[in-house]
Amino acid sequence: MAVKENAFHVRKKSRPYKKGRSVMRRIILAILLAAGVMYVILHCNLWRTNSYWLPPTDFERKVQVLPCTPIPSNLTLVTFTALYPFLCPHNFQQVSELHGSFSFDLPYGIRRAERFFQLALSKSNNCGLFAEDDSPSCKKCVVVGNGGVLRNKSLGETIDSFDVVIRMNNGPVVGYEEDVGRRTTYRLFYPESVFSDPIHYDPNTTAVLVVFKPYDLKWLWDLLSGQRFIKTSAFWKKPALQLIYNAQQIRILDPAITRRTAHDMLHLPTKFSRHERPRHPTTGLIAITFALQICSEVHLAGFKYNLNDRNSSLHYYGNDTMSQMMKNAYHDIAVEQRFLKELIDLKILINLT
Repeated sequence: MAVKENAFHVRKKSRPYKKGRSVMRRIILAILLAAGVMYVILHCNLWRTNSYWLPPTDFERKVQVLPCTPIPSNLTLVTFTALYPFLCPHNFQQVSELHGSFSFDLPYGIRRAERFFQLALSKSNNCGLFAEDDSPSCKKCVVVGNGGVLRNKSLGETIDSFDVVIRMNNGPVVGYEEDVGRRTTYRLFYPESVFSDPIHYDPNTTAVLVVFKPYDLKWLWDLLSGQRFIKTSAFWKKPALQLIYNAQQIRILDPAITRRTAHDMLHLPTKFSRHERPRHPTTGLIAITFALQICSEVHLAGFKYNLNDRNSSLHYYGNDTMSQMMKNAYHDIAVEQRFLKELIDLKILINLT
């Protein structure tokens, strides 16, 4: 009998213990369920706020374009959200639709050129921003223009000290290292302005195609496919007929960046009459907009032109003079110079020259 009573007492004592364990399990389960719900909510919010609607790997990449120190709120000239600058082959149409690029023909959208984008992106299928082992935070960048003001300034060492060095078109480095430096992180180009001489090849450069017309994409696809590009009459001057960069080095700039440069920054007209030649931003201004997307601090070198002296040097290389630039009806250099001065005065940009 005593044994039975002891067993009874043991069972009686164990019931509260088992009941406590059951309650604890329920609490842990509730916490796990709550954490799961919170994860889903946060994940959905991230996707809603992700203007690209990118899969997780691309969202991680997009984080790299967000400056670590935001532009001061009173500087309304460039108050736009950061965009991932390069088109990716798997989602460029969804991205373009979200940005409204479906409503614009080139150079500001993809309308009526979707097939050309698809072809070019199928060959240039890398859309990464920085190398995977490169820290994405707080990039200090310098955008190096091709202006004659760089001559004899000996800024090469200073330019090379920046995290990111952005150049454009066929502004050479070889032979001008003392004034313009040696490094190039990104080089923005279009078919008529890209290097074709292998002497200018740099394995550490990412070459970024700025698309102005569908044939720019057809040109890229042909060259990366090993085909000979024939229709050179579609260009204002003969384009390069060979590429010194390999497919993994090439990116295609999102037309939304070009559109922001034209409409949000320079306030160029959105429509032109039949008798009026459209005006577009220079590659230099597009490069600056690109830099504002990926850098926490943007410096400039080589962007000052002497508009009062037609015989002054246009570039730091060659013999072209300002008279050639003044004949260019596609760009409004005076408007761009005034705009840059305003950004420099407001300390959005820092001018080295």
